[in-house]
Amino acid sequence: MKRSLLGRIWPNATAIVLFVMMVFPVYWMFTTAFKPTADIVTDNPVWFPTDVTFEHFKTAVDAPDFWQLVTNSITVTVCAVLLSLVIALFASFALARMRFKGRKGMILVFMVAQMAPWEVMVIAIYMIVRDADMLNSLLPLTLFYMVMVLPFTVLTLRGYVAAVPKELEESAMVDGCSRPQAFVKVILPLLAPGLMATSLFGFVTAWNEFPLVLILNKEPGSKTLPLWLSQFQSQFGDDWGATMAAASLFAIPILIVFVFLQRKAVSGLTSGAVKG
Repeated sequence: MKRSLLGRIWPNATAIVLFVMMVFPVYWMFTTAFKPTADIVTDNPVWFPTDVTFEHFKTAVDAPDFWQLVTNSITVTVCAVLLSLVIALFASFALARMRFKGRKGMILVFMVAQMAPWEVMVIAIYMIVRDADMLNSLLPLTLFYMVMVLPFTVLTLRGYVAAVPKELEESAMVDGCSRPQAFVKVILPLLAPGLMATSLFGFVTAWNEFPLVLILNKEPGSKTLPLWLSQFQSQFGDDWGATMAAASLFAIPILIVFVFLQRKAVSGLTSGAVKG
């Protein structure tokens, strides 16, 4: 009986400890953003702030080019995710439904591309963009972010397309639908969890990406929020309240997207991993 009780307690206790370790930095970031400066620099940590101030958020929002950088980040991220989804839908359908020469080799290429560190190509990417006279432009960032998330998107959606019975598609075609119509009306609605999972992954990857924009976009108006956040403290010195407010503003879009997509995303990741 004791062994059975201990067997139930220690996994739960371990999970709680890990949860606290992961959540505490986020909690401290958000609470610090709302604390008065006196509570931040004190020798006695204020765990539960009672005096709330929005002054640090005002400092962050009033920083030069803030709203321009927000627009840049949203534009690049959303366009990259949408482009990857459109391309991956066609590629995943072909890999899951059709049999053609080189199909297995193409799947292997996507797997290798997913595992390979893209940072080794930074110098080549810079030279390509420089020679094309497209430095400090959002278009190269969008295209390369799309390429970064495309392998994962294709492999995940391929597993989900393979999980849809062929008979559903064939029945729609017997009823008069063409193959594209059967895909749109029958298969596409069933891919919603996979689309959510890949959208979440693509959004987080593109939103957080830092090294590429650091190299390609030097002008203030062409940067994105990750680069702005890395340079924020150098602009405001040791203003930890403003720094935490800036980090909180940067994290809020990811939290919003995750809250809306997390249920579908979990099932989509699971199905894409074990089927097809």
